[in-house]
Amino acid sequence: MLTSNQPPANLPNSSSTLRQGAPVTPGSSTANIRPANAAARNVSFLGSTMEIKGQITGDEDLQIDGRVEGPISLQGKRLIAGRTAQLNSEIVAGEVIVYGKVIGNLLADERIEIKKDASVTGDITSQRIMIEDGAHFKGSVEIDRGKTLTAVEPESLRAPVAVGSM
Repeated sequence: MLTSNQPPANLPNSSSTLRQGAPVTPGSSTANIRPANAAARNVSFLGSTMEIKGQITGDEDLQIDGRVEGPISLQGKRLIAGRTAQLNSEIVAGEVIVYGKVIGNLLADERIEIKKDASVTGDITSQRIMIEDGAHFKGSVEIDRGKTLTAVEPESLRAPVAVGSM
């Protein structure tokens, strides 16, 4: 089930006890609280018990804590693979932040971050790439400063092309 990022009214760590600008990581008790600033982003969540086989596309940020098998396309938006995420996906997004496990190629317009204890097996292409100490990465890296990557779709999202002589 996908849900919008709405602050729960009865959460023990209410927004009044949060420090503005304090980092929130997936899986923390404050991860579901919307930032108080005007530039707050809508985030949809795929919980840790969710398992999806198929294509995911969208026009909003997405945090996945469950299992996904299939291409993910969030043109210009942020994908967060939470600590319990297991993705077997070709990913195209504005930003990709990985705390869990991803098998597949990652393309991002702005940046890709692979956090401590995360695992990525696949090629990554973005303008900015950050791999923290303790992260596992196996694949190639391409720093792409000029292209807009959202115009590129993973091969699995493209329509089949007929081959033959006319």
